[in-house]
Amino acid sequence: MAKIIRAPSHLSKEAKKTWKELIFEYAIEDEAGLRILQAALEAFDRAQLARVSIGKHGMVYTDKAGQPKPHPLLTVERDSRAAFLSGLKSLNLDIEPLRDKPGRPGGR
Repeated sequence: MAKIIRAPSHLSKEAKKTWKELIFEYAIEDEAGLRILQAALEAFDRAQLARVSIGKHGMVYTDKAGQPKPHPLLTVERDSRAAFLSGLKSLNLDIEPLRDKPGRPGGR
């Protein structure tokens, strides 16, 4: 069983929950793994904040010339989501198969 390592205090409630689940399930205790997990969850929080702002203000705004422009936080959301997924991939977590037997799933 993994020892309990508290999530960094600046992470969101959802990110702290994910931290706790991953620390427990995958026994992440090494310094490098903890730093990667922290960076991944910080990116997760950034993506969520960007998504909320985009949801509030819309995906498009009108510039001074009256031209529609994409919300600048769209790139922040995209890049932060990619950083989160990259961080999880860097942790090299073993994911169990969705089915318990080899071969293709049965038909309907």
